[in-house]
Amino acid sequence: MAEKTEKKQTTRISPIFKRAISHLFTKPATTKYPSVKPTLPTDTRGKLVYEIKDCNAIDLGSGPDFRLDIKVMRGSICHVCERDCPAGAITLVEVDDKQRPQIDLTKCIFCYQCVDSCPRGAIKQSDLYELAVTDKESLIMKPKYNQKDATQ
Repeated sequence: MAEKTEKKQTTRISPIFKRAISHLFTKPATTKYPSVKPTLPTDTRGKLVYEIKDCNAIDLGSGPDFRLDIKVMRGSICHVCERDCPAGAITLVEVDDKQRPQIDLTKCIFCYQCVDSCPRGAIKQSDLYELAVTDKESLIMKPKYNQKDATQ
């Protein structure tokens, strides 16, 4: 009787081994990212895009003939994006004597409240989702004029 039970144990294949063999012939569960880019839904929340030339709802300039003293107000009328950001990812910094938003993507929760709040549409949504970097400073979007924007 003992010999029969020993035979059953030696000829029996382990269920784990059966499962491992079956997985050799099945389709993989993972995608081929990053070699094949996924198709994203239309409402994907990716990296914010900031257009400095569209910023500030009222951007008044002062020349030598301008008599009204609005130096305090000039270029800093609109702070809606900074005010409405729930994560505090937007701070205003001075660029060419004007207050402009600086967006810190390390703090951003991608709620897009700033996109909805911006009266001029200077902050836009995008589908750029690859934000992995080795230097966190590169995730701080500093406002600056491009050469093309400076000539316009």
